[in-house]
Amino acid sequence: MKILIIKGSPHKNGSSNLLAEEFIRGAKETGHTVESFDAAHANIHPCMGCDGCGASGKCVQKDDMSILEQTLLSADMAVFVTPIYYFGMSAQLKTAIDRFYSFNSSISGRRLKTALIAAAWDGSEKTLSYLKDHYLGICEYLGFQNQGMVLGTGCGTPSMTKRTDHMKAAYKLGRNL
Repeated sequence: MKILIIKGSPHKNGSSNLLAEEFIRGAKETGHTVESFDAAHANIHPCMGCDGCGASGKCVQKDDMSILEQTLLSADMAVFVTPIYYFGMSAQLKTAIDRFYSFNSSISGRRLKTALIAAAWDGSEKTLSYLKDHYLGICEYLGFQNQGMVLGTGCGTPSMTKRTDHMKAAYKLGRNL
């Protein structure tokens, strides 16, 4: 299976990307092909809501979103990776997902497999419940097939994250696809 990891953390070596690396390790060990797209450091502008694309054409903006679109449309699975900021995904990941609008018709009928990997400083599972609901809503709307989630509580720094069971959970999710 061809898997696309969409990273939304401004911290290249942060906790959410650390969890993603464990997922990647597990997925590669079982023969999956994995490619990463760093949405947090790509040149992606917010959707302008201009409807120039008509939800099924090319976006009028000329930025790195065209690379993400092409890569996503050729993938069998997408994994959304984000730190938790104010009870939701990072602005960088949200900006990329909002731009899916221009190719809604191309993506929604594919039954794309997806997963969510998130890292939160807070140890409370409630902190991640809002993101979980948002992600599942996106899955339902676009016809994605959720394959699992790693909702990393207590993952404020990479050293904190390494001491959690979330590292094993991310590896296991990738390995058991």
